[in-house]
Amino acid sequence: MIGHLDGQILDLQPGLVVLEAGGVGYEVHLPISAHPLLVGRERATLYVHTHVREDQLSLYGFPSRRERDVFRLLLGVSGVGPRIALALLSGLSPDDLGAAIEAEQWRRLAAVPGIGRRTAERLIVELKGKLAAVARPAGGTPREDAVSALVNLGYPLRAADEAVGDLLRSEPQMELSELLRRALQALVR
Repeated sequence: MIGHLDGQILDLQPGLVVLEAGGVGYEVHLPISAHPLLVGRERATLYVHTHVREDQLSLYGFPSRRERDVFRLLLGVSGVGPRIALALLSGLSPDDLGAAIEAEQWRRLAAVPGIGRRTAERLIVELKGKLAAVARPAGGTPREDAVSALVNLGYPLRAADEAVGDLLRSEPQMELSELLRRALQALVR
């Protein structure tokens, strides 16, 4: 699987770039939001998702690993394929997408072309609490890292945030390992 490409831009159109890497020109689909980042540049570095079907192999590229990870999470939602996932990331940043899902704003999601009410509601049901952990860049504050770890363990975002917040109010300088240990104890009760 191709996971990363770095090469010379041979052709650039909204939603599509052809990158030459190692003498091969790779056609890579992009979110529309990535197009302005590449205009006027000779080279590009993209994190790539390789999508394989019976009849085709397609590459989807993103300027950040975080966007690629959100794209992959979107593909896990029933009824969401690469075209819809790319449309979502073209219309909303990962942070905006996560905020809309957590706040259950189906209208904001349905405003993206190709997304109807049923798909928007399905995204909310299947991704609530999951996207927030992926949408945050790694290496944040101890609070963010602790909440992210708890969400990845399956705890709801709200419960994890409250448990970590309560602990940090009593001891603001708590180490991450201790914070996680005590938050887990609080959540198990």
